[in-house]
Amino acid sequence: KQKVLEIVRICEENSIYYNIYTEKEIVAKSLQCNVLYYHKENAFKTEEEKTHINLVENIYDYIVSRDEKIVKITICDNNQTIFNSIMRKLKEIGEIEILEVSHMSRKMIRQGTEEIPIEYFYTEISSKNVDKWNAIEVLKERMNIKTEEIAAIGDNLNDKMMIENAGVGIAMGQSHPVIKQVANQVVATNFEDGVSEALYSLM
Repeated sequence: KQKVLEIVRICEENSIYYNIYTEKEIVAKSLQCNVLYYHKENAFKTEEEKTHINLVENIYDYIVSRDEKIVKITICDNNQTIFNSIMRKLKEIGEIEILEVSHMSRKMIRQGTEEIPIEYFYTEISSKNVDKWNAIEVLKERMNIKTEEIAAIGDNLNDKMMIENAGVGIAMGQSHPVIKQVANQVVATNFEDGVSEALYSLM
C-alpha cells in the first residue's frame, strides 16, 4: 500500500491522470483515457460483464481507508514531455514493474454510429515481475502445456510480451501498430467480432 500511495502522491503533485485497479473496480477521479474507453464499452455489455468504475474525489484518502488488494496502476497523459518526466520519477521507486512505453496508445470508442479514436501515452505499474506473459507461464507449467500450444489475443501495449512469446500471437484490428508488427496475425476489431475470427482461425 505504501508504494501505491507514493505513486498516487507523485501523480497528484504533477497533475497527471491515473487510475487504480483493485480486484473489484477501477478507481479514478474522472472519465478520461482508458477509463473513458471502459465507460463507453459498458453501454454495450450486460450488467455482469460491465467494468465497475468508481469515481472518487480523493484517491489517496480512499486507498488509505480501505484494505482491498491493488492489482495495478495506470498512468496516462496526452503530452509526451510530461509523460516522460513522470516515467523518470516512477523509476526511482524500487520493487515495482513499469511497462516501458515509447508510443501512444490508441483506443476506438463508439459515439452513435461513429468510431472515434482516443490517443494518449500510457503505462502500467504493478508489483515486480508481474505481467500477462509471466502469468501464462505459471499456467503453462501447472497444466503441462507447450509454448507452441498457446494462443494469445491482445490489442494494447501491455499485451506485447504475451503476443511475442505465445505460439500464436494475434492482434485485434484496433491494435497499436507495434502490437500488429509482433503478431502472427491480425484480425478484425472488437466491434467486428475479431475475437470470433481469431478463435475460428485456430480451429
